[in-house]
Amino acid sequence: REAGIDVPIIPGIKPITTLGQITMLPRTFFLDLPDALTDELEKCKTNAEVKEVGIAWSIQQCKELVAAYVPSLHFYTMSKADATYKVAKEVF
Repeated sequence: REAGIDVPIIPGIKPITTLGQITMLPRTFFLDLPDALTDELEKCKTNAEVKEVGIAWSIQQCKELVAAYVPSLHFYTMSKADATYKVAKEVF
C-alpha cells in the first residue's frame, strides 16, 4: 500500500506431499522454500512423513495468514486434494 499498490495479494499455498517437490517446486515455479522447512523435510524417510510435515507447515502458515487478515487463500492441489482438505479442515 505504501508503494501505491491497491490490488489484493492472494497467497498461494501448496502443501508439500513428496520429497521430490523440494527440488521440483522451486525450479518449476521460481520460488524459495524456507530453509527450516527443507531441513525438516530432508529428515523424512518416506513420502508419508513428508506429507505430514507439509500439511503441518501449511496449517501453521494459513493460520498466520488468516490472523493477518489476508483477503483470501488460494490452494494449489496438484492432484493431491486430500492434503489441502486436511489443511482447510484445521484452518476454517
